[in-house]
Amino acid sequence: MELTKITDESIKNRRRYDDACGAAHALDLIGERWSLLVMRELMLGPKRFGDIKAGLPGISANILTQRLEALEAAGILTHTRLPPPHSVPVYELTPWGYEAEPILQVLGRWASRSPAHDPTLPFGAVSLLLSLRTMFAPARAGDMRAIIGLELDGETFTLRIRDGAFEAERGAAKTPDVVFVGAARMVAAAIYGGQALDTLEAAGALALRGDRAVAARFVTLFPLPPKAERPPV
Repeated sequence: MELTKITDESIKNRRRYDDACGAAHALDLIGERWSLLVMRELMLGPKRFGDIKAGLPGISANILTQRLEALEAAGILTHTRLPPPHSVPVYELTPWGYEAEPILQVLGRWASRSPAHDPTLPFGAVSLLLSLRTMFAPARAGDMRAIIGLELDGETFTLRIRDGAFEAERGAAKTPDVVFVGAARMVAAAIYGGQALDTLEAAGALALRGDRAVAARFVTLFPLPPKAERPPV
């Protein structure tokens, strides 16, 4: 069956905007609650059902199943298996699905300016990595060249900074300059919350292995945009 027919069948019983605007159709595809966050969890590569659910506090298994089925029917993700020796079933974004990352980045940057944004809410590893991709400031990095390892809540990531560019991928870093170990929200506290690394270490919330000077400079490379002003009452 053609993808367009599958897509039409999957959403024909849902409320639609009946609007030819591309933005309206985008909301037909991913406007359901949790849909965009399911995509967010897959932006760094394939994941098992349980791992997706673990990254989305509050979602039920039933709702997650529905969202995965709808996104698969729309051609945004696919249900596949990892190659041997793992051979476990996973969900993975299609090439078109991965094209949505700039949408997440623009939304994240825009919403971070909201005076009502609460940074104390749960914050997962994938959220942190995508936010770093979004907020990285090449001018602050200058000629810095470094490999940063992150060990966050049982997941490992490698970050590379070179020639004013920032890269992030899953997997343990080889020959890192420094490694951050702790919960994603604690690393976020150092980067976005202005918490001193020494203070977080003393509290047992974060551990560092390697070059502390690189770590101190790294946490300054992701400035948040200024908060939007509230209109006068």
